Amino acid sequence: MSAMRVDAKVVMLGKESVGKTSLVERYVHHRFLVGPYQNTIGAAFVAKPIQVGEKVITLGIWDTAGSERYEAMSRIYYRGARAAVVCYDLTDSSSFQRAKFWVKELQNCEEHCKIYLCGTKSDMIEGDRSLRQIDYHDAQDFAEEIGAQYFETSSKTGKNVDELFQKVAEDYNSSAFQFMTEETGVDLGQKKDSYFYSCCHNN
Repeated sequence: MSAMRVDAKVVMLGKESVGKTSLVERYVHHRFLVGPYQNTIGAAFVAKPIQVGEKVITLGIWDTAGSERYEAMSRIYYRGARAAVVCYDLTDSSSFQRAKFWVKELQNCEEHCKIYLCGTKSDMIEGDRSLRQIDYHDAQDFAEEIGAQYFETSSKTGKNVDELFQKVAEDYNSSAFQFMTEETGVDLGQKKDSYFYSCCHNN
């Protein structure tokens, strides 16, 4: 049987500098870029096909800006999403509080959006356990409370990155999620040189 292609909208949410862009870079391009990223302005879009059973599901991933000044803009990008990866930095307790904010936002505005809670930079706490500011069990309990899958990832080593997005794709495949139609989807044919582009730029 030939593979069936489906486009599924996924949004990345979380405080700035928690590593959302690094997570997407690792998943799509299998690389970790050393040095500071330029902060995302608005959002960036990346498309990644993934095989799930007999289907090829193209995850359309929106990497949103984490800065609070772009908060209103982020709401535009998560509108209609059926999956959200809510990220926080395992070494930054304030980012976990920000993750809770986004979870509440999604629960209030996108009640059919499935949430995946993602603790980033696990390589740092593996090197020095004293850097961990969010206890694993506390995060797991919160994930269970909101009905979310929980992952601790490292974009540097690649730990659990593929597993996270594979789970998102499998859930799309096995559940009655609403898939993006041609009318609401993105024409991937327009992006010939790279999967990644920013929809908003500095002037």
